[in-house]
Amino acid sequence: MLFLWLGIFIFSLAVLIKSADWFTAAAEKIGEAFRVSPFMIGITIVSVGTSLPELATSLIGLWQGDSTIAIANAVGSNIANILLVVGVAAIVGGALKVNRSLIDIDLPLLLGVTLLVTFMLWDGDMIWQEGLVAILFYIVYIFYSAKISEKRDYIPFVNRFHLERKIHHIKIPWSAMGILGLGAIGVYFGADWTVKATLKIAEILQVNSSAVVMSALAVGTSLPELIVSASAAFKGKYEIALGNVFGSNIFNLLIVVGVPALFAPLTVDENSLIIGLPVMVLATIIYTFSGISQKINKWEGMIYIFLYFIFVVKLFKLF
Repeated sequence: MLFLWLGIFIFSLAVLIKSADWFTAAAEKIGEAFRVSPFMIGITIVSVGTSLPELATSLIGLWQGDSTIAIANAVGSNIANILLVVGVAAIVGGALKVNRSLIDIDLPLLLGVTLLVTFMLWDGDMIWQEGLVAILFYIVYIFYSAKISEKRDYIPFVNRFHLERKIHHIKIPWSAMGILGLGAIGVYFGADWTVKATLKIAEILQVNSSAVVMSALAVGTSLPELIVSASAAFKGKYEIALGNVFGSNIFNLLIVVGVPALFAPLTVDENSLIIGLPVMVLATIIYTFSGISQKINKWEGMIYIFLYFIFVVKLFKLF
């Protein structure tokens, strides 16, 4: 029975991730057709797309009556993004050289958001008012990012955009809309069966479901980030490798946790409170200091992965 549900978990997770990829690609095409700027597509459609599996599984888990999945998933994904994804990227790339602009604003912002959400969750739950605050923070972040980008180098494109809009008529990409719909359906059913399989596996193994969520499910839903960051590191695009993790972690904390909290109070289970949150804060602090030093060496990446291994072992109480 365990192998059956493991098979269902792997298949449904693959459907979820692939459907999210279709959804994102179709949404990008639709955005381009309506002359939406590449930057806005990046910080909205693409950032949401890579974290869509986390959001979908969190909402489905809540609708299935488990109020702990959203927080365990977000916390586990953030830990995996930093310790596993950055660790692998550092090994693949040899060394990750951090862009200075990432240190000035982005990393301190990530640390601040992490501490804020941890403070919200420390009383054992997240209510709708706290969820609303988290979502508002994310909206402010989006508008702030857009404003900074426009000041730096986007104004020429905006002018060209308005000129092109006068010349060209908008052609609605109906094929992309069809793929968008299929992607959305795939995301729903993929998330639904992924959550069901996760709970069944936890039941069969007689472990807390949050342990499976913070490990297997978190790693599974972080695969898009892992692939993007490892590929970017291999090509020497280190800022993309690290920035991808930053954007995903911000989204996980403010949206993956904030949106489900609007529908029902979210519960912080014992594993998430005692192990998950402290490790997430510690990993974020390490990530921030790595940014200050402007370089993450290959040996540091190995330490990141070793720390992730210790986290998983501790999570399942193997020592």
